[in-house]
Amino acid sequence: MAAPLVRLSAAHPLVIAVWRLAFSLTLIAVVLATTGGWRQWRTLDRRGVAVALGAGAMLALHFWSWNSSIGLTTVAASVVLVNLQPAFVAAISAVWLREPPKARQVVGIVVAMIGAFVVAAPDFGAAPAAGRRALLGDALAVIGAVTAALYYSAGRRLRHTLDLWPYVGLVYGACLATLVSIAAVLRLPLLPQPPREFAIFAALALGPMMLGHTGMNWALKYLPAYVVNLTVLGEPVGATILAALIPGIGEVPRAWTVAGGALILIGVVVTSARSR
Repeated sequence: MAAPLVRLSAAHPLVIAVWRLAFSLTLIAVVLATTGGWRQWRTLDRRGVAVALGAGAMLALHFWSWNSSIGLTTVAASVVLVNLQPAFVAAISAVWLREPPKARQVVGIVVAMIGAFVVAAPDFGAAPAAGRRALLGDALAVIGAVTAALYYSAGRRLRHTLDLWPYVGLVYGACLATLVSIAAVLRLPLLPQPPREFAIFAALALGPMMLGHTGMNWALKYLPAYVVNLTVLGEPVGATILAALIPGIGEVPRAWTVAGGALILIGVVVTSARSR
């Protein structure tokens, strides 16, 4: 739901990200205050704090670049390209986390990546004719994939030390601080916002942020980062369908999208089959 909601918003991409995090952290602060989970922050050494702050900064850059890409290219192309992150996560996991993918999982990743490119192939072909706008959107989506991969890889490392709520409270807080700082430098007004925009921001917080990102951060404690991250490759299918059905967007999927979506789901099943 994230891409269609961002497309429906009239706010600046960075402002969308700020309010998405602000609403999410309001809920997380209540949980931390009632459970006392914030006390776990004291157990982190300097390196752990640095990793958490770095993860938050990467998440901020991910939201900024990806939100911007959605306004420049199609929902399908943007979501497909940003969800190339499992390929980057697999490489980072092998080098940094010492969790190289198994042969079966490599096959699944390759199949899913092929499906992702099949979905985006028509947009790649049309991008030069559409000018620099679509090409910039594609590039920003890839930047979003790289920064998201770094964010999830850091999460895999820290989730062995912190429980879910202390972890997301620290990382999301660092993310919000980074976003607000960038908005201040760019002199972007965060207020006022019309009620319709606040409704979109709240929906982004409750669905994609609290259930999507936070759910994946929960899973990072139990599964390798590349396995957890590969599940997001199903997002292009759902986002494309929603973009076609929502009247304010109306982007009808093509045969390439359907064929590529099937390959993506096959890749997800193959990769996760042995990771119970």
